[in-house]
Amino acid sequence: MNNKEEQLSALSDIRNMMDRSSRFISLSGLSGVFAGIVALIGAYLANNEVKKYLAGDYGYGNDADFTIEFNLIKLAIIVLLVALAGGLLLTYRQSVRKKLPLWDKTAKNLILNLAIPLATGGIFIISVLLNHPNSIGLIAPSCLVFYGLALINASKYTYSDIRFLGMCEVILGLIALFNIGYGLYFWTIGFGFLHIIYGLIMYFKYERAK
Repeated sequence: MNNKEEQLSALSDIRNMMDRSSRFISLSGLSGVFAGIVALIGAYLANNEVKKYLAGDYGYGNDADFTIEFNLIKLAIIVLLVALAGGLLLTYRQSVRKKLPLWDKTAKNLILNLAIPLATGGIFIISVLLNHPNSIGLIAPSCLVFYGLALINASKYTYSDIRFLGMCEVILGLIALFNIGYGLYFWTIGFGFLHIIYGLIMYFKYERAK
């Protein structure tokens, strides 16, 4: 190996060390695929709940409204917990494979920057549910917009590809705001298909080739 090759190798090592110290690179692309599949299953079950509500299976009036809202919220929480659990497990496996810590300063910064827009969006959605029940159609678009903003905000602490996913989520949410009544379809595209596509891209770009 000549002197020039040694210098290039040293620069590559330095660049890799800087990436590891400033970005969370243990994020697994398969966790995105898993989250997308879970979201598609959740969307299918949610659609069934809406069909039962419209068919009068839950009765009519305030009791029916309460039942459908409770069932959808319960379903959303279950989907979120399953997606998070699967994502954490796959990311842990990735960190072990790369011999990197799962929880360090970069991971803390990632979670913090992700949590701020998500918490803000969660409070906004709760406010809509409690104070503006007739505006329930805003929930799905709001989920997409705030989630997209969270991804954009956190992207500087991990792969830059997440920024593009966040932008797609925001754009999709804004389109959904002008198509109230089709929120479940946009939710399915954003949290289901976009996650799967993003996860596969991440997997083949950063994991499969390694």
